[in-house]
Amino acid sequence: MLNYDLHCHSNVSDGVLAPASVAARAKSRGVDVWALTDHDEVGGIAEARQAARSAGLDFVPGVEISITWAGQTVHIVGLQIDETNPVLRQGLEDTRSGRERRAKEIGEQLAAVGIPDAFEGALQYAGNPDLISRTHFARYIIQRGVCRDVASVFRNYLTEGKPGYVPHRWASLKQSVEWIRAAGGIPVIAHPGRYNYDDTAYDALFSEFKDLGGRAIEVVTGSHTVDQYEEYAKVAKRYGFLASRGSDFHGPGESRVDLGDLPPLPSGLTPVWHDW
Repeated sequence: MLNYDLHCHSNVSDGVLAPASVAARAKSRGVDVWALTDHDEVGGIAEARQAARSAGLDFVPGVEISITWAGQTVHIVGLQIDETNPVLRQGLEDTRSGRERRAKEIGEQLAAVGIPDAFEGALQYAGNPDLISRTHFARYIIQRGVCRDVASVFRNYLTEGKPGYVPHRWASLKQSVEWIRAAGGIPVIAHPGRYNYDDTAYDALFSEFKDLGGRAIEVVTGSHTVDQYEEYAKVAKRYGFLASRGSDFHGPGESRVDLGDLPPLPSGLTPVWHDW
C-alpha cells in the first residue's frame, strides 16, 4: 500500500523547511505520494515538483486556502491543482492581502502584555508581510522564552479571548471551492475535527461544502486524535465524501506527526486518490 501524505507546508508559507527539503524528508521517511499545500500560496510548487521528481517521489500540487465560515477560520485544501490558473492565483492574492495590517495589530496587542517587537520578530520568520501568520508569531514568542513550544503559545496567546487574537476576514467557502475547481483541483475540508462547531453547524458546513462541489474531507491527519479518525470516517460515509490523509507537517519537532508516520485510512472509505 502506498504511503500518501497530502497536506504539508514549506517555508513559502508557515513551514520551517524549503520545498526541496520537505520533499527530501518525505522521501527519506517512506512517503510515496506527497502534496505541498502551503497556506494561500503556490510559489513553492515548482521547486517542490522538481525536487520530488529528482527523488523519485510522486508529487501532487496543492494549496490550503483560509476561509471564514460561521465566524471561524476554516481551511480548504485543493489537491491536483493547476497552480498557473489565473482564477486561483488572483483569489489567493486577494486572500493574502490584509495580512500585514492584521499582523501589526497582533504585534500591538502582544506589546501591551509585555512581548515587544513581535511584528518585527514574526516577520523574520515569515520573510514577507503578505504571508505572515500566527505560526510566525508563535516562533518568535518561543524564541523570546515566553513559552516552550507552539502548543503552549496557542494555549496562552493568539487564540480567541487571548492576547494577540485579531480576527481576519478571509475568503468565503464558495469562493475557495470555485477557485480550486477552476484550477482543475479537488476541494477538501482540512482537519475538520479542529473547528469549534456544534453538530448543527457541522452539518451545515458539510452540506454546504458538498452542494458547492466539495469532494473530500481529511480523515487521518496530524491534527486529529486517534478517536477522530473513526469519527470523521463516519462523516465521510454519511455525506459521501472521499477521504484524504495528510500529516499537516510544518517542521521537525514542531508538528504532532512527522512525514510518513500516519496510520492508514480506516476501512470502508473511498480514498481521494482512488482514480488518480
